[in-house]
Amino acid sequence: MDNKRKVSRKKLIAFTPVYDLLHKTLLGYIGDLTPQGVMVIGQKQWEINKHFTLGIEFPSDEAQDHTLKIVTSARVAWCKPDETPQYFNIGFEFLDVSPEKLKIIDAVLTRYQFRHAMSISDLNP
Repeated sequence: MDNKRKVSRKKLIAFTPVYDLLHKTLLGYIGDLTPQGVMVIGQKQWEINKHFTLGIEFPSDEAQDHTLKIVTSARVAWCKPDETPQYFNIGFEFLDVSPEKLKIIDAVLTRYQFRHAMSISDLNP
């Protein structure tokens, strides 16, 4: 598998929870997002290739009267300790991204991403 990132990660301003819908548990909160996957900051270390049905509900803004929701299957692509010892960064790869889900992700990235100048750390995943 080619490990080079084709789309840069976008850090999100919104504090967005990510749920395991099968077990109805909170996995953590979004750290960054791409159309191909999501990095979640959580309190549990997960096994690589473990599959989940993720539920993500992005907050609405005042101009919208509904929230943006995504339900998608995903697999743990990687998991490593966060800078804060009690947390883990969990990289999920989306497995079934439909055109409708891509529209939602694109809208979320446009609305919530940080606006910052690129730094050297952005070049090294």
